[in-house]
Amino acid sequence: MQSCKLRPHHGMCIAFFRGKGYDEAFTENMTSIIDMLKREDPHITLTISEDIICRKCPHNKEHLCDSRDKVGCYDSSVLALCELYEGDTLRYSEFEKLVRDNILSAGKRSEICGDCCWNSICH
Repeated sequence: MQSCKLRPHHGMCIAFFRGKGYDEAFTENMTSIIDMLKREDPHITLTISEDIICRKCPHNKEHLCDSRDKVGCYDSSVLALCELYEGDTLRYSEFEKLVRDNILSAGKRSEICGDCCWNSICH
């Protein structure tokens, strides 16, 4: 199986996703991706650019996030706290555990993305 690309900060988004989203297309895509990641546990390659979730996001403008500076900081923080690097490839379950142990359980999520528009549902 070929690995899929995933932005590091999406590891936190996935953990708190509750079927809410920017629009129906985004929500359906996100739900489908989460189901696939949990069911298949594929290899993922960490990227600080468009990934499988970004494809249906309304902030994706011609393959670039219109919030790229902000989410780029989120990505860099996740990588640093999990001791990972852009381009690293690992199983989704390994990445999920690193995010959970090093960020979520450690109480560091709000330090990384407390200014996100979805912050209110990530508690």
